[in-house]
Amino acid sequence: MSATAAAAGTPLDRILPANAEHRYNVTRADLPLSCPMPGMSLWNSHPKVYLPVEATGTAQCPYCSAVYTLTD
Repeated sequence: MSATAAAAGTPLDRILPANAEHRYNVTRADLPLSCPMPGMSLWNSHPKVYLPVEATGTAQCPYCSAVYTLTD
């Protein structure tokens, strides 16, 4: 699929799968940080939990063990 076709996809094409990665880099624009993050598919995920990543620069989700790192 071309980049143009992907960019013109449906909104469902742009939803990130929840819990698909085990490491995420986030910025201050993502605060307050929750797992799953906004924009992730929720139907197959765990309950939303807020993570205090700004305290130490990293946080781990107690449900899926994803590690979030604050990059700025």
